Amino acid sequence: MSPHYNQNNILVTSPLLPPLEEFIPYLESIWESKRLTNGGPFHVQLENELASYLGVKHISLFANGTLALMTALQALRITGEVITTPYSFVATSHALLWNDIKPVFVDIDASTCNLDPRKIEAAITPATTAIMPVHCYGIPCNMQEIQEIADNYGLKVIYDAAHAFSVKQDGESILNHGDLSVLSFHATKVFNTFEGGAIICPNENVKRRIDFLKNFGFADETTVVAPGINGKMNEIQAAFGVLQLKHVDAAFERRKKIYENYHRELSGIKGLRFGIIPEGVEWNYSYCPIFIDETLFPMTRDALYEDLKSASVYARRYFYPLISEFPMYKGYDSSRPENLLRALTVSRQVMCLPIYPSLTDSQQHDIIQALLIASHAKAA
Repeated sequence: MSPHYNQNNILVTSPLLPPLEEFIPYLESIWESKRLTNGGPFHVQLENELASYLGVKHISLFANGTLALMTALQALRITGEVITTPYSFVATSHALLWNDIKPVFVDIDASTCNLDPRKIEAAITPATTAIMPVHCYGIPCNMQEIQEIADNYGLKVIYDAAHAFSVKQDGESILNHGDLSVLSFHATKVFNTFEGGAIICPNENVKRRIDFLKNFGFADETTVVAPGINGKMNEIQAAFGVLQLKHVDAAFERRKKIYENYHRELSGIKGLRFGIIPEGVEWNYSYCPIFIDETLFPMTRDALYEDLKSASVYARRYFYPLISEFPMYKGYDSSRPENLLRALTVSRQVMCLPIYPSLTDSQQHDIIQALLIASHAKAA
């Protein structure tokens, strides 16, 4: 039986769900209007409210984040090769393949788990047209160095910002960097619309092209101007997002409290380290990754993973294996292990602990105790 069906199990995440009774009036409004999709009033409202909340100029909503990634590449007419990270969810590279673009994997900075700018320049070829970094765990990439490289070589930059909802650096939204940034509103994210996503756009002209592309390329009733797809967010998703925005700040506060409690109770364990949150970053506490050094900790990361499961704690190894290790990507030259040594090391050390607003103090206590007990186990 799947662990999801045992109410005593503690899962790595749980969706943010406002009280059901608060959502009923939104549904009643949709039933009354009979507007289910195609840019209805809740869709318009959510775009406006998100742009204001996130501090961005323009935003285009999508049915999910993967469609948003695919469309962002189309919107900028990206072709050839794109430099990206192997340390991500596989949708990052899949979006490239769906656009007939070759992913070129570059190693990460082990301290941030983000694309290492120092490795990018050597991977650029005449076929390179863009860089697609990921703000892993919502920790900002080195955006200044990435942009300098892109400017020097005439490349576009599309940020996979699936983890980075509301993250700021030095008081500014990181979503305003690069040519486009792409968000995910999947159920597991800090802000969700069941499924969903969005592209952050720098100007009205780019947003207009994106909006054409996500609606079959229609410019008006009788004119098709681009090879578009059906990527639109529906009204029920959008209405849920409008309601979610009323609760998301409280959710961030709860996530922060949980993360800080983990850090306080576990950071002294030998062989267990937390990721680094750079100075000046207003983080969203979207994940709680820890890294296990098996030369110092009494068991391997995978043994600890199984040990926690035996205690009904279902952590996740985000991200293991690397994208470059999947059979369909192994054939690329850039997938060779010797090119990705830091990413390989981190992927074999990482484990994300449960963190979500509805995680109780008692549940977190049990998780911490399980880790403390494991840290005192005799080495195999």
